[in-house]
Amino acid sequence: MSAPLRLVLASTSVYRRELLSRLRLAFDVARPDVDETPQPGEAPVVLARRLARAKAEAVATHHPDAWVIGSDQVAEFDGQPIGKPGDHATARAQLGAMSGREVRFQTGLCLARVGHEPLEALDFTVVRFRELAEGDIERYLAAEQPYDCAGSFKSEGLGIALFDAIDTRDPTALIGLPLIATARLLRQAGFTLP
Repeated sequence: MSAPLRLVLASTSVYRRELLSRLRLAFDVARPDVDETPQPGEAPVVLARRLARAKAEAVATHHPDAWVIGSDQVAEFDGQPIGKPGDHATARAQLGAMSGREVRFQTGLCLARVGHEPLEALDFTVVRFRELAEGDIERYLAAEQPYDCAGSFKSEGLGIALFDAIDTRDPTALIGLPLIATARLLRQAGFTLP
């Protein structure tokens, strides 16, 4: 009888950890040591793919007996990547600029294991913001303080009230880990899921 497959999440994100736990598989968590700086002229979609794979492969070298999930999300506004705001003023500016506009989110996913070809997927989500008054933005930021979230909102929380619509194949992708694609890649790797 073969040993059960090991799984490691290459992320310390509480959001990704909570999402992966929905699949009811045992997994460990490891911090990927990856430079996330975009390369000059790198398109957001290329950046999301590159970082997801780099994270998975970096952790896989330390866990050669495990499959490792790497994921990275890049928010794109007016063709440029936008990051986590980090503070109130930046979040206010991001939300003000996105008012009444669309933001695209590319979520790269990679399942890697030493000695195996990486399995990869990419999810696209488009968020349409409603027109936001300055008071709307200030009330939201005071309530949720989403300074560690790309785009300055938490769609799984009160941030959903900022939108007119979300166009996506997988609602979990916007939170940081597209579970439909994750489950598909895990089944390809030999994990048993419903």
